[in-house]
Amino acid sequence: MFFTKNRQLIRWIIIIASFAIISLILWNTYTFFQKFKEEERAKMEIWSSAQKEISSTKENNNIDLLLKILGSNNTTPILVINVDKSISSYNNIITKGENDSLYIANNKERLIKQYEAENTPIRISYIDPSTQKEVLAGKLYYGNAPLLNKLKYYPLALLLIILLFASVVYFFYRSSKIAAQNKLWSGMAKETAHQIGTPLSSLIGWTEILKTENVNPEYILEIEKDIDRLQTITERFSKIGSLPELEKTNIVKETQDTYNYLKSRSSKLINFTLKLPKDPIYVNLNPQLYSWTIENLVKNAIDAMRGKGDLTLVMTQLENKVKINIIDTGKGLTKSQFKNVFEPGYTTKKRGWGLGLSLAKRIVEDFHDGKIKVSQSQIGKGTIMQIAFKTV
Repeated sequence: MFFTKNRQLIRWIIIIASFAIISLILWNTYTFFQKFKEEERAKMEIWSSAQKEISSTKENNNIDLLLKILGSNNTTPILVINVDKSISSYNNIITKGENDSLYIANNKERLIKQYEAENTPIRISYIDPSTQKEVLAGKLYYGNAPLLNKLKYYPLALLLIILLFASVVYFFYRSSKIAAQNKLWSGMAKETAHQIGTPLSSLIGWTEILKTENVNPEYILEIEKDIDRLQTITERFSKIGSLPELEKTNIVKETQDTYNYLKSRSSKLINFTLKLPKDPIYVNLNPQLYSWTIENLVKNAIDAMRGKGDLTLVMTQLENKVKINIIDTGKGLTKSQFKNVFEPGYTTKKRGWGLGLSLAKRIVEDFHDGKIKVSQSQIGKGTIMQIAFKTV
């Protein structure tokens, strides 16, 4: 009960705690990295001191110890440059299979710049016995040890892992949410089909009774057309709740029939234009759901024109695809609205649920493996909605 009531609070606590833990890990990694660099520099200073001791006198009782110190470094890449810019010595530099001396000579300037960027060079000097003055012998340039380089990329690797984990959690959450929405859609669709079915059966019965009375046959014919339409709508809702069956269908004829029905029941202030190929084009379709899609797009276009304007439907075939463009002269859309209009609940109208285009997208892309998009739109000039299917 507590978790249900405070779900939002708990979610924020988890997010803040995760951020704090990540920040702590990164800070500790950075501190460890800096400590490692300090220890590395201390080693290099001892190494340079040993080099200075050897250079200062020919006789030294600690020569073995000094040589041992000089030979102890087997990881950190070093390059010692004399005052005259010549190479004094080098060690642990990866030469990529080339001759060591030749590689160092050819890449000296590059290595100096690289090591200077990684660490501040250390001066190597000695005391001249005759003058008792400090004499600069050269500079020790050193890079980061391989372990230090690996450690440097550890925070990035950690962040990448965290991002991947967060992405998995997000997609899992999103999939669960979509699955819940789909379940709700299915339930609502089937319930709507069930609710429509009862009065529809009664209307069919009353129509049969009217046929026996002295009623104008034209009236009965129009009633029957609307009953057929209601039956089609019922089938649509019953099929949207489950995976519909597709059949090889002439999309030209289906479009013509749907368009004619909508034209006869729309405002006379709408100038309808239909441009279809003469030859049939076959597509794997569910006719009822396809008709529903065209109906939603046409009604949206009429609403965008506020019941007055030019509405054109153009069908074209290109290789193995057929495209249907529905063109209106309505108020148009901004670029940012091109994708938003297909989101459930999104609407630019004062009235409406914002489900028409999201439903059309689901029918076209999820059920028919097609594509639907806002092909073109300009504010105050109109919009072109486009559907594309694969032909068979």
